[in-house]
Amino acid sequence: MSKLPLWTSTDAVKATQGQVNKPWEAHGVSIDSRHINKGDLFVALHGPNFDGHDYIEKAFEMGAAAALVSQVPSDAPKGAAYLIVENTEKALRDLGAFARVRTEAKIIGITGSVGKTGVKECLSLILSSMGKCSATQGNLNNHLGLPLSLARMPANTDYGVFEMGMNHAGELIDLSKLARPHIAVITTVNSVHVEYFENEEAIAAAKAEIFEGMDSKGIAILNADNKHFEFLKNSAEDITVSSFGFQKVANCRISNIKLDGEGSDIEANIGGEKLSFRLNMPGEHWAINSLAVLGVINALGLDIQQAAEALSQARPGKGRGETHVVNLRSGHFTLVDESYNASPVSMEAAIANLGRMEPGEFSQRVAVLGDMLELGDDGPELHASLVNALEKAKIDKVYTAGHYMSHLRDALLPKMRGGHAPDSQSLAILVAGFIRDGDVVLVKGSAGSKTGLIVNHLLQLGVSENHTATGS
Repeated sequence: MSKLPLWTSTDAVKATQGQVNKPWEAHGVSIDSRHINKGDLFVALHGPNFDGHDYIEKAFEMGAAAALVSQVPSDAPKGAAYLIVENTEKALRDLGAFARVRTEAKIIGITGSVGKTGVKECLSLILSSMGKCSATQGNLNNHLGLPLSLARMPANTDYGVFEMGMNHAGELIDLSKLARPHIAVITTVNSVHVEYFENEEAIAAAKAEIFEGMDSKGIAILNADNKHFEFLKNSAEDITVSSFGFQKVANCRISNIKLDGEGSDIEANIGGEKLSFRLNMPGEHWAINSLAVLGVINALGLDIQQAAEALSQARPGKGRGETHVVNLRSGHFTLVDESYNASPVSMEAAIANLGRMEPGEFSQRVAVLGDMLELGDDGPELHASLVNALEKAKIDKVYTAGHYMSHLRDALLPKMRGGHAPDSQSLAILVAGFIRDGDVVLVKGSAGSKTGLIVNHLLQLGVSENHTATGS
């Protein structure tokens, strides 16, 4: 635990205009009583199906230093410390805003249809080796997650890296005005959450809202390969624009790339500086995202070579391409866990990478796919169109789960059809009976399709160990 507190009751009162019953100090902030660290300030939020005030006693049992509440429950622990406010959600935002004001850190905001978390994790890895860095934990990127992430940022932070997500127009305006980023990254714009938008152009306009919290000294880092690049560039108005990708106009450009099943060897030009580096996260999409990361490092005026060396240590997180070798009684198979989420573009990227992976002799490449959600009326067609990527990557067998994936099953050549089930749990049993020694198995689907159940089931087939990370 840090000797200096993250929050004192004095600063918390200044931030929220609340009242305390006794002085306290906190070394962290939490909104989940199940994950309290000793010394945390517990924020009791009201949700549609819960009330954090019901868990105050548990929070103190877990070691909370104080609780931020709108009222003190009658059965609350005696002698406990409280910060009492009218509205705890507003108070959490006030804490985040105060934390942003009190720091001189360079703030980087990251949004995009895909790749946000990966870019955030890579930046956090690099910047933590160059100074004191505070970053979004997991994907806490919404109207609650961003204020919480800001509230967790110490005053003496050098770099703040914050993910900003949205699935409706207008959401990024509030997030950007709260974080007020010095640098904004838009990884790409694709048909993700299209169910809530008229078209992809409307998604691009919503992503451009991240510029609303920036001033004229800000820098926007944009994907030059994306078809919405010119629109986003124009939307940045008086903000300086830097770009990344394969295009010759890009400030951070890939000049040569060699892809393999475990990563890529990249030659790049970053703001006029040439460098070569190894990226141990496979797929062209990871290579492009690495250029966005280096674009931020360049914008901050930091050491590009040092950053590229640090990138070689980066690995995908759980559900985002983490690879396991699962030992069977006779042999083993390779499992690529892409179960965190899925969209048409990320699905195609994962399938392409599966095609680069080499199965054992007489073994197969197997894709196990769950529904992609929030695609609107185009959902059936977008699922069926994945057949092209699967055929191009020479995938041997395809197992599918869910209503939308039935359209892909119908589009597959008979020899590629492994089986279909109404849900992930049912499909897991089917797939487990098929896997053989030497197979390479990809599992991917939207979070709501629960393909993580399939991953867990397959891991239980044998003793697994982390291996070279693969995927997005």
